[in-house]
Amino acid sequence: MKGVLMTKMVQELSLTNLTPEIDLSDKKIITAEINRPALQLTGYLEHFANERVQIIGYVEYTYLMQLSDEKRMMTYERFISSKIPCVIFSTMTKPSQDMIDMAIKYNVPTFVTERTTSSLMAEIIRWLGVQLAPCISIHGVLVDVYGEGILITGESGIGKSEAALELIKRGHRLVSDDVVELRKVSDVTLVGSAPDITRHFIELRGIGIIDVKTLFGVESVKDTQSVDLVIKLEEWDRDKEYDRLGLHEEYTEYLGNKIVCHSLPIRPGRNLAVIVESAAVNHRQKKMGYNAAEELYKRVQANIARKREE
Repeated sequence: MKGVLMTKMVQELSLTNLTPEIDLSDKKIITAEINRPALQLTGYLEHFANERVQIIGYVEYTYLMQLSDEKRMMTYERFISSKIPCVIFSTMTKPSQDMIDMAIKYNVPTFVTERTTSSLMAEIIRWLGVQLAPCISIHGVLVDVYGEGILITGESGIGKSEAALELIKRGHRLVSDDVVELRKVSDVTLVGSAPDITRHFIELRGIGIIDVKTLFGVESVKDTQSVDLVIKLEEWDRDKEYDRLGLHEEYTEYLGNKIVCHSLPIRPGRNLAVIVESAAVNHRQKKMGYNAAEELYKRVQANIARKREE
């Protein structure tokens, strides 16, 4: 079953474990949604999303604390025995020792954090959303160029890694070489990252493996990056008609998301790094509302109209 290891969540969110007796090594979170038990603490367990991470904030905590000891333990046992993955106490609240013992009895990890409930919920939903997003692996190179995520694809040996290396030397950042893991975090956003094994490495034919982080420093690498533009490298074909104006965008699709795609023909003497930089800046400019191709088209049309009037 797909999921995120609970140990990874504890480390990422800096949670304090109140139940170290419970083995977390095989426990997983299987959904990015969370639940704040409200009606569940009053005894209504119908439609209880017990597969979610449970967060007890200040309101839920004060409700429990105002109950008598006997009723509080009965209420908490009914909640904790519902096969929930874990419980997180937020806003500097802390369960009593009886409640911790109850969690150990039912093998439910219990954590505490000083974060406010709202900020904890936002962070855990964001992080789990990325970790549990639909994921595919593709062959290509992902680089951060002027803040734009550029995914370079093409046949093996066409020069993707060499282009990435030149971009790195020009001050841009490598995310992944050879294999890029794409995650769909929303209907408009794809986030790319590198597999743990190949992170920060580049393969150059004739030279071998290069550790980019060691050679060029930590500022030359990045762990994740949203994919904003796809550049497909291909061998020059004199019989193929290539787009020379860029009035109409072409797209490629990954996991149901459409990404702008440019086909870039490769010929000797073309500086791929400069072209990729230009494509990144041009794409960024279009997102800001300026399209050079449309501006040129307007000038040509205006010039034609003026000549007709003359």
